[in-house]
Amino acid sequence: MSDSRKNARRLSMLAVVIPASAVLIALVIIAIGAEWFAPYDPLKQSLREALQSPSAVHWLGTDNLGRDVLSRLIFGGRIALMASAEATIIAIVLGVPLGLFIGYRGGWWDWFVMRLVEAVVSIPGIMMAIVIIAILGTGLHRAMIALGIIYSTAFLRLARSVVLAEREEVYVKAARVVGAKPNRILLRHILPNIAPPLVIQTTLTVGAVLLAEAGLSFIGIGIQPPDASWGTMLNTAATYMSLKPFLAIPPGIAIVVTVLSVNLLGDVMRDSMGRGIVGGTSAVTKLANKITSDSIDRVEPLEEAASSATLKVKNLEVMVSSKSGDVIPVVTDLGFEIAKGETLGLVGESGCGKTITGLAILGLIGSGGGVTRGSIKLNGIELRNLSARQLQKVRGEEVSMVFQDPTTSLNPAYTVGEQIAEVLRVKRGMSSKAAWARAIELIARVGIPHAAERAKSYPHELSGGMAQRIAIARALSCNPTLLIADEPTTALDVTVQQGILDLFCDLQEEFGMAILFITHDLAVAADICDRICVMYAGEMVEMADVDSLFSNPRHPYTAGLLTAMPQSSNRNPPLPTIRGTVPTPQMWPAGCRFAERCEYMQSACRQPVPLQNGTRLVRCLRANELELGVKQ
Repeated sequence: MSDSRKNARRLSMLAVVIPASAVLIALVIIAIGAEWFAPYDPLKQSLREALQSPSAVHWLGTDNLGRDVLSRLIFGGRIALMASAEATIIAIVLGVPLGLFIGYRGGWWDWFVMRLVEAVVSIPGIMMAIVIIAILGTGLHRAMIALGIIYSTAFLRLARSVVLAEREEVYVKAARVVGAKPNRILLRHILPNIAPPLVIQTTLTVGAVLLAEAGLSFIGIGIQPPDASWGTMLNTAATYMSLKPFLAIPPGIAIVVTVLSVNLLGDVMRDSMGRGIVGGTSAVTKLANKITSDSIDRVEPLEEAASSATLKVKNLEVMVSSKSGDVIPVVTDLGFEIAKGETLGLVGESGCGKTITGLAILGLIGSGGGVTRGSIKLNGIELRNLSARQLQKVRGEEVSMVFQDPTTSLNPAYTVGEQIAEVLRVKRGMSSKAAWARAIELIARVGIPHAAERAKSYPHELSGGMAQRIAIARALSCNPTLLIADEPTTALDVTVQQGILDLFCDLQEEFGMAILFITHDLAVAADICDRICVMYAGEMVEMADVDSLFSNPRHPYTAGLLTAMPQSSNRNPPLPTIRGTVPTPQMWPAGCRFAERCEYMQSACRQPVPLQNGTRLVRCLRANELELGVKQ
């Protein structure tokens, strides 16, 4: 944005902020000092001076009992301020925490509370308020409790809806990866990012409460006469409209100007605060039952002796619930090992199950899916046997993850230094000062110059390469033994990409960690990986060391991927491609899942194909007879 446009926008904001703020500040000051600002006692009556027009003695005239309208207007402002603040605070305290909880937790909590809220909002708000006031009794505070209960449903629904979207953001998953507790994720990570819509809802509620209070006082169940309120003043004005129509103007203008000022100021606050903003129950229940039943028989004891492999995955099966209510597999019969200091590449087209495999290892698939079979051992510890609290401790310390897009995996509400230091405080118990110093060291270690200055930057102030380096620094802050890198270079240009790959190699040599490198770019895999596991439609189709895989692919899909790699060409002949697309899990064939796209398919391929355990791991009946040299 140019400087002229920035200045124009700043001036337009000031044109709104200054008058709106002036009105609200004046209201607060006058309401607090009503006794000093009001020229008369608002309750003092003088029938001789009833229904007078504005004059030097009574600036806004008098009402039917001779009471000074200006004095009653000033004391009515105090009532409006107290009522709006009280009801809004009650609404926020009741609605926001409950909305955060059910939005993040989901399940039957969410279902039950939302059905109750729907029942409440189906009744007109004023009728609900009248019912509650009838139970509690009339009066300002009782009326505000009623309004607070009613408007809390708006905060609850807003907080829930925003949390439902925010909890799927990568930065929330990243917080779970480093072992942050649910309460900390809600309050520290999600709440600051849903603040803008909550600010708007607050301003709308203040205005709505002010109007509602005036309405309740107007019909006689709010403020009780002879106390002054803008609602009771309007009630009096309605009675004497034919004799003195001016009586309705002062309280009417006061209500309109106050509500408008609150809403305009809320809009500006929202703009200046930064960023704005599953399957059926039966399927989830069936999936949970399946996970529970399979876990009893298939998972080995926790107290097993440590294996030589850092990570050992065996017979892994992951299932999710679909919108139609069915439980469908997305990863089946997957197994591999990664030794200390080794990098295993997980490659394949989009939709083959690479990312969900990484999330399954971390236990981050979500309530709509889960691991239903198999074993996941990290340093000899069966992760599927761990409780949620134990797994939370493992994340960040033993295993961590770097996500594809650093701009979404880093929380936009905090500086990058704070996000690294938070991990150290939570997981290592370091003091704020020590954690900050260590965060600067890590930022410098991943190759970012002027680390102390960059630590104070927000994610949007960094380039893509720098942001990814920050994400790597956070992932490595507790020296994990396993690092899962989910396409960490896809969003970067070629030069920055090579720098990130070199950084992975340097850090692996320094820390000796195992790396599961998820990518669809075979050129990147060849540069950094020791072995490559090729996935297709949720299963492994081939695994071999890099040199063997590239020089002598044994599965037609692997050969097709290698042939389709971009290379210098005059487009004659055209760049080879693999016909068709990866089938969705619901459409997987009963036999070889690649059969419909394979030029070597035979009738036998329509039967289930086991993984061949010879000199190479390959899932193809014709692996030993086909010559699949990469076509140039």
